Amino acid sequence: MTIKKLVISICFFVATESFSQTLGGNAVYNFLSQPGSAQLSALGGINISSQSNDVSLGLGNPALLRKSMHQQIATSFNGFLAGISNYSAVTSYFQERHQISWGLGLQYLHYGNITQTDAAGSILGTFKPNDFAIQFLMSKQYNNYFYIGAAAKFIQSNYGLYRSSGIAMDIGLTYTDTANQFQAAIAIKNMGTQLSTYGGAAKEELPFDLQAGISKRLENAPLQFSLTAHNLHKLKILYNDTAFNASEGDLRTAGLLQKTFAHLIFAAQFYLNDKIEINLGYNFLRRQDLNIFNATSGLNGLTAGAGFLHKKLHIRYATGFYQQKVFHQFTLNFNFAGNSLN
Repeated sequence: MTIKKLVISICFFVATESFSQTLGGNAVYNFLSQPGSAQLSALGGINISSQSNDVSLGLGNPALLRKSMHQQIATSFNGFLAGISNYSAVTSYFQERHQISWGLGLQYLHYGNITQTDAAGSILGTFKPNDFAIQFLMSKQYNNYFYIGAAAKFIQSNYGLYRSSGIAMDIGLTYTDTANQFQAAIAIKNMGTQLSTYGGAAKEELPFDLQAGISKRLENAPLQFSLTAHNLHKLKILYNDTAFNASEGDLRTAGLLQKTFAHLIFAAQFYLNDKIEINLGYNFLRRQDLNIFNATSGLNGLTAGAGFLHKKLHIRYATGFYQQKVFHQFTLNFNFAGNSLN
């Protein structure tokens, strides 16, 4: 398939999916939107173009899998509030014969122990709700500049007696100019459907997302900047709830500039030396959704992290600000054959 045909196919998918998919809390399996690595979390939660030898970036965009990630394994843990935990793992294998990078990934979200009651409030015991998705990824280089990637997902959701399963697919395309240390990417996320629904109810829609991004590393400074746009298939993505609008202000009256910036995430990576990096991100939508009317909003929308890049082991940490609360995410990246990661 030529790049021209691929772009036409992507445009067709976007044109059809944008009329049939919803946003935010209206979609099922929203845990798929959680970043699967500390580096992604530190860069604002979404980044599909970062230039980094980190196999966990493939969970955000399968086209980021590279030959250099052969036999890498990345495991991640994210501790939320109230006993909620998010786990992920991904590995990659490069097949020389067909020049394809294959990957296998897992995302698992555990909501802790919840008390189970009947309609009268009598306690019946406890249950452990959870969501997980298994991903099969691939990436292949096309000439010297393009990488094409895809991911197929099987999704399972278990909430006590209520269970659901589904399938989804991601498609990614990157343009890489190594001479100028520039990378651009587009990704279509979570095209799919439910196979079974909760309690036999009607099918719900998946968190479809059309994303685009660019990353540029400066030639004479240890800095890389990224700009990522998400939910490009719809202009209005600000939170809209009648009761919330009545108490906190109606965001439907937001101007064009505010609606536009809600799609954007800015990120920067500072390479202090060959073993330490600092990551920063700013998510405009998260900032606007978490702000409280007539109250101090603090560092809402800001994320930060650090990476300690040893020759055989990369350790990354990320945190973010939600009013006064933060999350803590750790990722370990190593090569199971013992090869160098740098």
